[in-house]
Amino acid sequence: MVVHEVLADEAVNYQPQGKVLAGGVRQAIDIGLRLGRDEAAVTVDRLSGSAAYPRPYAPARLFTLTRGQVGRYRANFRFTGCACSPSWYYEDWLVHVSYGRVTPDRFVRGQPDHDADQRVHLYGGTSRRAVTHP
Repeated sequence: MVVHEVLADEAVNYQPQGKVLAGGVRQAIDIGLRLGRDEAAVTVDRLSGSAAYPRPYAPARLFTLTRGQVGRYRANFRFTGCACSPSWYYEDWLVHVSYGRVTPDRFVRGQPDHDADQRVHLYGGTSRRAVTHP
């Protein structure tokens, strides 16, 4: 598994800083996903998290991929610091997972075979609606 993590932090004027993390199943767990695999498919589950909002929830199946398929998971979160720091920060996730080889530009230009969009309004209220761009 390979993860390309991009951080745009206020402390550095939102200049994107990226790093590539490589590893096995442990790398998936570190980013909040559980991968299961058999000969026919890979299952991708979301693990419970530590966000202040949305409240932590039980693990849930995002999608199941067969060879050559791509899944996309989108989510956003609001986190708080420790009791000694009343600050908060936000994360907006865009995660692509493929089973087997796909073309190098598939994540950027192609449409996913499965799309799990779990973005929310970060202060409650009605669920966030997906925006469609022409």
